[in-house]
Amino acid sequence: MFIGEYQHTIDPKRRVAIPVKFRETLKRKAIITKGLDSCLFVYPVPIWQKIAEKLSQLPLGEKKMRQFVRLMLAGATETEIDKQGRILIPNYLSDFANLNKKEVVLIGLYDHFEVWNQTFWEKSKIQAEKEKDLVAEELGKMGIF
Repeated sequence: MFIGEYQHTIDPKRRVAIPVKFRETLKRKAIITKGLDSCLFVYPVPIWQKIAEKLSQLPLGEKKMRQFVRLMLAGATETEIDKQGRILIPNYLSDFANLNKKEVVLIGLYDHFEVWNQTFWEKSKIQAEKEKDLVAEELGKMGIF
């Protein structure tokens, strides 16, 4: 399970250290893909296989669905965790998530985690905090919260 928020750096070779707790779940490999809100999604391989299967079943006759499937599947890559517990983020994914500064944030979201440009994450977090009461109310109506 992935939970928590971790401040890290990305080195000049685009490697990011993965928190020890996250490494235990990932084992030796991970799938990185373009995420939403200008971040990257990182999945354990078994979870990604389930998501990829669901994505492949979307109606390709619908243009928006085709585009989303392309974004997620063509944007994905498998990466190995090196002996120092780092993953390599390819240029195209680093560019997509604006990981052009040294500071990044890794946030755990149960079955995957996200890699964020620190400035983008701070802005997103502030917005989410402003809307939390409204979201909690909606979740309460759904019986979740």
